[in-house]
Amino acid sequence: MSIVTDQLRRVDSQLDRVHLVPRLNQDAFFEQSHKASFSPRIAELQFIVKSLSTTSSSSPLLPSWRISMLLEQAALSEDFAAEQDDEEMMNSYETELEWLLVSKATVQTYGLLLNTLLEQTIPVTDDIWYWDEVLGSYTYSSLYTVQTSPLRFLAWSKDIYSDTRSKFRRLREAPGDAISTRGIGTSLTDQWKQFYGVVRESIRERSVVDIQRRVLSPIALCRSQARHNQAKLRRLREMGASGLGVLMDEGLSFDINDEGPELAKTDETDRHEWKVVVERSVALMDTVLSNVTALDTGVSDFEDTVFATVEDDPEISTRDADTPQMARPAKLSRRLQQILKIHIPNHIRTSQKLTTEYGRPSKFIRYWLPASVLLLSSTTILRIFVNRKAEIITWIRDLGTTVRDFWLNWVIEPVKKIIGTIRHDKESEVAIMSKESLKGDRDSLERMVVDFAIDHPMISTGDAVLSETQISEIRTKVKEGDLTPVLRAYEKDLRKPFIGTVRGDLVRTMLIQIQKTKVDVEVAISGIDALLKSQELVFGFVGLTPGVLVCFAAFRYLGSLFGSRKGLQKGRKAGQTVRVLRNIDRILTLATPTQNNLLSYKDHGLLLCEVHVLRNAAKRLFPGEIEREFLEDVADLCNINSGIQAQLKVLDRIRWGYAKWLR
Repeated sequence: MSIVTDQLRRVDSQLDRVHLVPRLNQDAFFEQSHKASFSPRIAELQFIVKSLSTTSSSSPLLPSWRISMLLEQAALSEDFAAEQDDEEMMNSYETELEWLLVSKATVQTYGLLLNTLLEQTIPVTDDIWYWDEVLGSYTYSSLYTVQTSPLRFLAWSKDIYSDTRSKFRRLREAPGDAISTRGIGTSLTDQWKQFYGVVRESIRERSVVDIQRRVLSPIALCRSQARHNQAKLRRLREMGASGLGVLMDEGLSFDINDEGPELAKTDETDRHEWKVVVERSVALMDTVLSNVTALDTGVSDFEDTVFATVEDDPEISTRDADTPQMARPAKLSRRLQQILKIHIPNHIRTSQKLTTEYGRPSKFIRYWLPASVLLLSSTTILRIFVNRKAEIITWIRDLGTTVRDFWLNWVIEPVKKIIGTIRHDKESEVAIMSKESLKGDRDSLERMVVDFAIDHPMISTGDAVLSETQISEIRTKVKEGDLTPVLRAYEKDLRKPFIGTVRGDLVRTMLIQIQKTKVDVEVAISGIDALLKSQELVFGFVGLTPGVLVCFAAFRYLGSLFGSRKGLQKGRKAGQTVRVLRNIDRILTLATPTQNNLLSYKDHGLLLCEVHVLRNAAKRLFPGEIEREFLEDVADLCNINSGIQAQLKVLDRIRWGYAKWLR
């Protein structure tokens, strides 16, 4: 919902509590109610009233063509005739129904006009910011000068053309007085010389006329034009905001309590007061539409003109005593149709024309220079593409192959290995050495030591022959890494190395120690292998990390290029909401309060524009319950009757109360 929808439903609910039949005549009307139920005219009016109500469809605001069609379908007439006394009550009820129908149509037109003013006023801010950007930087001013140079040249050419054409027209009428060079020539050469002389004289006269502008540089002239356009747009926004504030504060202001069950007014004058409010509101809408795009007047003059015109409006019943009550709904209907069919479309066209005239240049003007460069260099670019067609195709093919191989080798394969590790797949195990390598080398070392001990029992144990127990003990010590028999023989042979070498024992002991070193190395490697196996899943994820990071960066870039995700959209909405809150704070801080410490019409209209943007930006930014509370605070922020200080407090409450979602 928007502020226009809320206002429409509030006013429409007030109209629904209006009594169409006075309390004193209700008993007499109920006696004839069966006639009303069979009256086609009353049934048709009741159907149109329901169609014009805000609760008739999911969209409370009807389009202008629908409102006009329903008013034409009602066929309200200004002619009336005297009726019999027994039908006077029915005719009175029919008149009241016509008043209610016109009032409902007025509410719809009122909402349509508010929505139109919002849609025409809010985009002007973007154009004002564009001129701020142009005026805030010498670079942007120079760029704007280059962009608009064709327009200035075209305007200068049109002036020269019109001046030359007028000179030729005067030349035909009085050749001697038109120019001071020569008379009319008869040959083709003389005619061209005459044409050239006239054009040159027009250019010289134009240069004399523009001598004041020639003092300034083109950039200074463009900056002056930018300031002029910005001032006009500011005036257009202020006028639209003032009209919006006037309509919101003064339009359809019924003296009806929103919490009351019905309109508690019994006096005849008071009972018709709401009709006068409807008439004044129609006159107010008509006057605002007629004067809101007049940029030559100031905001205060616009407001004074609106209220003075409404006060002097001849069609309000308090001043138009000659028109009977039965004819007034028809006059209001005709005026509403005129507003819907003529005034609102004219206002939209005028606003768009002013925005086009004073707003930012069109895209064609802003981008003609790069488009021209691209067009002029298109043949060269096309030639380059044609000459390097094979290379470009190869680059594209290589790029596709690289992307595919990267996806398969750095994403798919690591994922498969991780899945295999989780499932204890033998093919996915990490190993430095084979499983049976250490066992074979250890058994070989054991056999070497046992055979050496059997061949040299005296060195090993001091006995002539080794028993099975001693051999088993040697085997056990070898498994624990103890090579005492071999080391004793090695130490003995080192005393006489030559004899030990010839005999072969020294070489044998050295080879056994080499085998021992090999076993020790394999034991160390097996420990590292066991450590790797225990961290196999970690290494799998480490191998997958580069591919995941590259894919994440690529998808993030493509997501930001072609469409943002929900989180990024929320971030942008939060940032936009904070900026709108800043604009609201600026409006309330710089506002010029009235004598009652309330916002002026202009400031109220500017506040409504920002609140409209705020509500649209905050859609789906908060959870359900938080969003309802946020809308309540926004409604309090729009309530100007509470005073500027109270509105500033509400703004502070919004800032700290919803800071969690506005980060």
